[in-house]
Amino acid sequence: MKSQPLYWFGLQRYAADFPPLDLALQEPDGLLAAGGDLSAERLLAAYRRGIFPWYSEHQPILWWSPDPRCVLFPKRMHISRRLRRTMRRGRFTATWDRDFEGVLAGCAGPRRGGGGTWLNPDMQRAYTRLHQLGRAHSIECWHAGKLAGGLYGLSLGRVFFGESMFSRLTDASKVGLAHLCRWLQVWGYALMDCQVHNSHLQTLGAEMIPRATFIAYLDRYCEQPPAPDAWRVAPP
Repeated sequence: MKSQPLYWFGLQRYAADFPPLDLALQEPDGLLAAGGDLSAERLLAAYRRGIFPWYSEHQPILWWSPDPRCVLFPKRMHISRRLRRTMRRGRFTATWDRDFEGVLAGCAGPRRGGGGTWLNPDMQRAYTRLHQLGRAHSIECWHAGKLAGGLYGLSLGRVFFGESMFSRLTDASKVGLAHLCRWLQVWGYALMDCQVHNSHLQTLGAEMIPRATFIAYLDRYCEQPPAPDAWRVAPP
C-alpha cells in the first residue's frame, strides 16, 4: 500500500486539476482523489485521463483509476451460441439514444440481492447533462415495446467508456452490448472501457490490461474522431 495521503480537491473549479495517476492507492485499488464536483468539464477531463467517479450516498465524490484496467475490444466480444440464437430470433430490438433517462433509471434501480446503487441523483443529472452535450449515449433493448435492458457510457474520440448496464429480462443487456460492439466497429471505435473486472464481463470477452497501456490507448484514440455518421446513422 502506498503511504501518501489521499488527494483532496479544494474549492478551485479548474477541471483538469487531477493528481498524477501514480499517486492512486493500491488498496483500495485505484482510489486517486476525493471532492471536487461533477461538472461536465471535470468529468470530461477525468475520463480523458483514465479517471472516473464512483462513490456511495453520504460519501464525498471519489475518483478512481484502477491498475490493471478492464477493457473490451469491440471486435473481440464473445457472443455465445445461446446469445446468437436469441439475437437471430429477434426477441429484442436495439436502439441508441432513444431513452437515455430510462436507461439511467434502470441502471440506478435496485440490484439483485437488495444492494443499493452508486448512481445517485447527482450522478444522474451529471450524465444527463453530458448526454445533452452529445458526449454520453445510451443503448436500449426493447421487448414488446417496453424497455427490457440497456447500458450507457461516454464517447471521446474513438473510445467508448462504458458506465453501467441493466436487464429486466434475461439476456437483454447482453443483446444491447452485442449491438453496441458491432456499431462501434463499423464506426471506427478502437476500445471500450469497462473500468473494473467482473466475471460477467469476462464471459463476454473483457480483459485486463496495465493502466499504462490503457492510458497509451487513450492518448492515441481519444484524439481521433470516429466515423462521421457515428451515433447518427445505423450501420447496415
